[in-house]
Amino acid sequence: MTTPSDWQAQQYSLFEAERTRPVRDLLNGAEGAPIRTAVDLGCGPGNSTETLVGFAPGASVIGVDNSQDMIDAARKRMPHVAFELADIAAWDGAGPYDLILANASLQWVRGHDTLLPRLVHKLSPGGRLAIQMPDNLDEPAHAHMRTVAAQAPWRQRLQGVERTARFSAEWYYRLLKPHCARVDVWRTTYHHALEGGVDAVVEWFKGSALRPFLAKLDALEQEDFLNRYRCALASAYTVLDDGCVLLPFPRLFLVATR
Repeated sequence: MTTPSDWQAQQYSLFEAERTRPVRDLLNGAEGAPIRTAVDLGCGPGNSTETLVGFAPGASVIGVDNSQDMIDAARKRMPHVAFELADIAAWDGAGPYDLILANASLQWVRGHDTLLPRLVHKLSPGGRLAIQMPDNLDEPAHAHMRTVAAQAPWRQRLQGVERTARFSAEWYYRLLKPHCARVDVWRTTYHHALEGGVDAVVEWFKGSALRPFLAKLDALEQEDFLNRYRCALASAYTVLDDGCVLLPFPRLFLVATR
């Protein structure tokens, strides 16, 4: 079995272009004062860090992730950047930072009501906290994960695994505004054209949302789980004439300026 933090860089990177586009959109919405120091919280295999370095050339950049596999991949990709193995919830970087980037990472961390204000107070005056989180728990891909997880063979072990805590744009605005000069919030739905039909949807989520489920199953159970999941998705996603499936993927963006 794998552990919940055993994120596999190779699997995650299968759809790197699609996963990196929201980083660019987030950083474009975080323009402001010059960036001299920046940190990438949940840097993964380094794709977001690479985008950050391109956005802020000359800045001192640190990448942080709780997966050794991800850190190893990031260091190989960008040997000139410092990467740290650490959990975001316990990370205590001294700062101050001109930009704290958290792309598709904070949805896995509890306690946003205390974590986000703490991160804001690590910013320099005019510094930005830039966050992007998937907002897709109502999409069929997640609904069918919950359905399969609730089936008999593994119901007890998978109870409570699904990420269900989610807050509205208004909730985040109310949380952050007392600590910030400005808070920008927006939501975008991407429609990713994935080659390979429903199998591609399965491969996408094997690199992210399926990981906590699969971590609690042995190899045979993982295969059974994925087969059931694949069958469920077949009724939810249409394979187009070119063999692609359009995967709608809503994401929530926050930029808080101190």
